[in-house]
Order: sequence, then C-alpha cells, then structure tokens
Amino acid sequence: MSHTSSLNLEQRAEHLGDLRDGDALDLLVVGGGVVGAGVALDAAARGLRVGLVERRDLAWGTSRFSSKLVHGGLRYLAQGDVRLAMESARERGILLARTAPHLVRPIVQLIPLTPGVHRSMERKTRVGFGLGDALRRKAGTSGSDLARARRIPRAEVLHLAPGVRRYGLRGGLHAWDAQLEDDARLVVGLARTAAAHGARIVTRCAAEQLTGDGARVRDELTDTAFDVRARAVVNATGVWAGELAEGLPLRPSRGSHVVLPLARLGGLAGMLSIPVPGEPGRWVFAIPQRNGLAYVGITDEPVAGPLPDVPEVPEDDIAFLLDTISSALERPLGRDDVVGSFAGLRPLVDGADPRTADLSRRHAIVRGQGGLVSVIGGKLTTYRQIAEEAVDTALEHAGLYAAPCRTHALPLVGAAPRRALAAVPAPRGLVDRHGTEAPAVLGLAGGDTDLLAPVAPGLDVLRVEVLQAVRAEGALDADDVLDRRTRIGLVPGDRERARATVEALVETELAPVAA
Repeated sequence: MSHTSSLNLEQRAEHLGDLRDGDALDLLVVGGGVVGAGVALDAAARGLRVGLVERRDLAWGTSRFSSKLVHGGLRYLAQGDVRLAMESARERGILLARTAPHLVRPIVQLIPLTPGVHRSMERKTRVGFGLGDALRRKAGTSGSDLARARRIPRAEVLHLAPGVRRYGLRGGLHAWDAQLEDDARLVVGLARTAAAHGARIVTRCAAEQLTGDGARVRDELTDTAFDVRARAVVNATGVWAGELAEGLPLRPSRGSHVVLPLARLGGLAGMLSIPVPGEPGRWVFAIPQRNGLAYVGITDEPVAGPLPDVPEVPEDDIAFLLDTISSALERPLGRDDVVGSFAGLRPLVDGADPRTADLSRRHAIVRGQGGLVSVIGGKLTTYRQIAEEAVDTALEHAGLYAAPCRTHALPLVGAAPRRALAAVPAPRGLVDRHGTEAPAVLGLAGGDTDLLAPVAPGLDVLRVEVLQAVRAEGALDADDVLDRRTRIGLVPGDRERARATVEALVETELAPVAA
C-alpha cells in the first residue's frame, strides 16, 4: 500500500476514518509536538500500524516556542552530566548531517570578553569549549560541519557583532553550534515523514481518556467522540501529560523570549552569548534570524497553578532579558525596541533542586497503570533518542515485535546533503524552509505571478507557501499558517498585515474540500 507525505483536510478525513473504523493500531501516540511526531515516525518506520492524535495543531505547544537552537550539550557538560551532553552532541550531528540539513545549519556562538566576563570565567569557558570540541569529535560530527572553538581578537568580535560595547573589550570566545530554521517546521516535517511511512496523523482530535490499550477521543471539527483501539499507547503531551496520566513527576518552567529588529542589536553574524550576573552557568542569547529579526532569551521561571494554552511573557521577563543583553551592547535596548515576544512551558522532571533552572534536562519514560507510557522532560535536540526509547518501552510492554529503530539515518521530507541543497533551483529562503521541495512549492503558482509575491510587503513568506501549507502540511486555518507553518505571528504587527491575504488564500483552498 502506498502512502503520501501530504497532510490536508482530505487526508485528515481518511486518517480519522481509519482510526475510528479500522483495525486496532499497534501504537497510538497522543500529542503532536516534536516528541509525539518523533514517536510516530520512529514506530511507523519500524513497520508498525501507527496513529497520532493532537487536540489542536502540530507544534501547538512548547515545540514552537523554543530558542530555535540545536544545542551540543555544553551546558550539561558544565553541570557534570556527561551522558546528556554526549547525547545532545550526537543528536545535533544527526540532524545537521543526515536527517534535516535543510532545517538545521551551523551557527557561530560568540562570547564577547567584556568587563562582565572575568578572567576566571573566561578560563572556565575556554576549557568548556575545548571539552565541547572533544564531544563533537566523539559524536562523529566533522570539523567541516562544526569547526573547533577558538579565542578571537577584538577586531573580529566587532566584525561579527558591531553593536558590542567597545569599552574594556579584550576579544572574544568563538565556537560553533547549530540553529533551526524553524522548530515548528521540524515538527511538521516529522509528521509528514511519519505519514509517508503509513502513520495516521489527525489534528483537531482531543484525547479525553487514555488507557494502556486505547483512548476515547473527540473530533473537534464535528464534536463527535469515539474509541481508538491500540496495543500500546504513548502519552507525549509534554507539559500537559499530567492531565491524562496521574502521578507524573512534572515541574513546569517558563522560558521567555523577546523579538527585536536585528538592526537594533547593531547586526549579528552569529549568536551573542552574555552571562547572567551572579548566576554561574546561566546565559542570555541574542540569536539572529534570516528574516531580519533576532530572538533574545531565555528565562527559566517556575510555573504554578493551571497551565495556559499559550503562555504570556511577563514584563519582568522582558526587563530581565533586555537588561542582561544590554550589559554587553554599546547602545542599550529599551522596551520600545521589542516587536514581539513568546514563551514556552518546559515539562521538566521534578527533582530536589528548588530552582527549575537547576533541574536536569534529562527525560523520563514513565510506564503507568495499564501500561500507558508517558514521556516527560527532555530537550528538542534529543527528541529522536527520546522517541526511540518511548517506542522500545511501549513495544516491550505490549509484547510486540518490530524492526530496530531507523530514524538515525532516515531523512525527513525535503532533506538532502548540504551540497545538494545548495544546488536546488529556488530562492535561498525557500530552500531553507522547504528543502528539495522548494521548486515544487514555486510550481504551485501555475503561472500566476501574484502567487509568487509575499503575503505582505517586507515579509519573506510567499503566497504559494500558504498553498503548500494547506495542501501538504496539514494547515486547516489561517492561524495554523501564521503561527506554525510560518513564524509571521511572532510579530503581532506582521501578523495583522498578513492576515487578510492568508485568510483569503486558505479559504479559497479549503472551499472545494468543504463543499
């Protein structure tokens, strides 16, 4: 039986019917974030009959609110967690070289040696960078993908980051890490690749009750409920996992970012890393984006009480981020420089440390009553390893046999070696978002030059990308396009400028299907 990677309203109806009326699944995945989509891909690639349900949209929650970085684990090494650091370095290399080179690329990490970075901190950081290089080599990532760390002179610092404060600047530390073009697009790529291997992917479908052998779910589009039967179930709902399984050791924390015009930082050719005064091992980053923006983050604050669907960024978080990054800038940032903000809720594994910033970023696979498998903790970078362990645990409980995990060498939809991507005949920005599919996305215009125009003046998202989002990427409304298939929505002003055009394109695309 052939399968397609396209996710759309028609495909959703087919997949929904299969979940409702078809044979029992081998594995049901609940949650459409990076871990849930990763679990679905892992299991489907092993030849299992797989379904995934998500109550809203792919990458609705934490997975779209990361720093868009693929960390090599240097922070965990500083905390003495060598295993997690090694796991991060290995998974970073897999994403860079094999599974998603179109979405993951090298990025310079620059630490300017300002008066706020004392000599002792400089020495410790240089040692850490050296150990990070050793991890990179052990993980099998070549020097051509990520070059070794080094100390650079003052002039080179100012070339890479012209906005850095000049007074007392004595050079900088220069290393390499990896950056995601878009965390939400990684999730969509995982889900589409899972669908290409036979997984049934259904968004707007809420799991109301879970057991180890199935779930009661509700189709949010028709408000009808039905049971899905499965030999094993994985709860991958992240910070909301405790709503479906009791007794999980979860302690949520909030990671906030602000969005700034890149020019307001004086321009950046890499990620600027500034230490948080009085908190060893904590940093604030300014991360340049190719669309002329920069994300500044990240906070780590505990969250108590009911969890919001979309967290708001408190003014205290904004002030902290602006003050910290401004300590290294020639021209300090002000509140008026902020054009957007976003925050994600981390599903941390509870521990003895009183501060969430000190809790381990390791994940936990918890097998509950009836064999329900829940996933908590972990980092976006290590989603693939987490997914592999979750599938192994579910198979063991259910007594199912499956082929070994394949995802360490399985390219996502649109992926290709970096050299091949450079030769794709399409604009660079389009290749960065769609990889080898970029020419086909352009082809959706069908000779209509208006469809090759941006959705709004000054934005780099083309109208044909809205068509691609609806026809192949599972977008069911304009919000899906604005907030998850693209990142237009991170800047409210841009969102408003693009909304009418996006809504019209989505309505036109969905009208024949709805009829």
